[in-house]
Amino acid sequence: MAGLSVHGWVTLGVFGVAVLLWMVTRLDDTFVGLAAVLVLVGAGVLREGDLFAALGGEAIWLLIAAFVLAAGLSATGLPTRVALAVCGRARTVRGLAHRVTAALVLTALAIPATSGRAALALPVFLALATALACRERVVRALALLFPTVVLLSAVATLTGAGAHVITSQLLADATGAGIGYAHWLLLGFPFAVLSSHLAAEVVLLLMTRRADRRHPLELDPAHVAELAGTTVTGPLTPSQRRALAVLVFVVTLWCTETLHGASPALVALAGAVLITAPGLGTTGFGDALASVPWSLLLFMVTTAVLGIALTSSGAAAWLGGALPGDTADELTFLAVVVGVSAAAHLVLQSRSARSSVLVPLLIPLATAAGLNPAAVAFASTAAAGFCHTLPSSAKPVALFASVEGAPTYRRTDLLRLSAVLGPLTILLVLAFAWAVWPALGLPLR
Repeated sequence: MAGLSVHGWVTLGVFGVAVLLWMVTRLDDTFVGLAAVLVLVGAGVLREGDLFAALGGEAIWLLIAAFVLAAGLSATGLPTRVALAVCGRARTVRGLAHRVTAALVLTALAIPATSGRAALALPVFLALATALACRERVVRALALLFPTVVLLSAVATLTGAGAHVITSQLLADATGAGIGYAHWLLLGFPFAVLSSHLAAEVVLLLMTRRADRRHPLELDPAHVAELAGTTVTGPLTPSQRRALAVLVFVVTLWCTETLHGASPALVALAGAVLITAPGLGTTGFGDALASVPWSLLLFMVTTAVLGIALTSSGAAAWLGGALPGDTADELTFLAVVVGVSAAAHLVLQSRSARSSVLVPLLIPLATAAGLNPAAVAFASTAAAGFCHTLPSSAKPVALFASVEGAPTYRRTDLLRLSAVLGPLTILLVLAFAWAVWPALGLPLR
């Protein structure tokens, strides 16, 4: 048990207590993270500058600007209009499920954080639930489908979840290179599309009968849009066109970073200024800032700083060396990593906390096993998108667990879905990590 410095032991102790408090108490996650960081600063493991530098880090600015962009886009009603235009033309239950899935996957390109996307999707679900009030099983299936796809499709983009930004930052701190927006999109979007549409089929088979799927739908897009308080006919409004132009501008620059050199955070800030500019923007700057989940961002800072402490103190490398690992069989190693990552939501509800706990440990483990740390960390983060077992496992699941004015799924429905979707997600991550992501520039070795 020798070979670890005093600072390393202190870091492990503080880290272990923080994880325990996140798991078994109702203390606020951000409060626990802040307290842990302050203890490490007081013990001399971290400098004050480490904490304050993280507060002003590029990752935080990226997410602040992304939330401002999302507020400006949402204020125009464009996301809801597009979603209803896609869903309202379905003529079968299966067609509706896959149209809903496609629309929700696309929202990952524009709206950061799964809770924000779930809140944005709720009016669409309520409009469909009202239009399909006479088909309760279909409505219950949709209530389960919406949060399921929101969670699985988040992996499509770097800004899809705070955990993704933490993973990239931890990789950059430990190895000198993270995963940029364009590369994350290339890796994550195909996985998000396939996993989401497979999940839609699982939900349909578990929640509806063959007669439900065969009976045609008679949805009037204009009527469904009216129920949601918007419209799907006529040209886009001036504010919607401006918001769309800003979004295209930002995403294009994000995807072409290697050509112009501007960081994703700088591009996002430019977009945030444009979408809130007087006379040009679609919402006020103050209103947009009010929509930023500051507690979530502060929690991300604390967990990222904890990850830095684990790495800089040598605790992560020491613990990685102390844990058993199979360096001979990379598939076995990867299967264990993916399985643990998918199951971690049962003890750590926060996606950001799971990445902050797992990724600093996986980086030295992957190195010791002769594997690419970025590939292992990305596979772990993708697997962590599965968090569907309990209503408390993720905010989108909790949001749709009890919807006033519409029937929703039962806890037993969620457990049945989890029993099928969990193994399916693990197998899909393993298949992508083994055969697809290496071809897209993320080799296992």
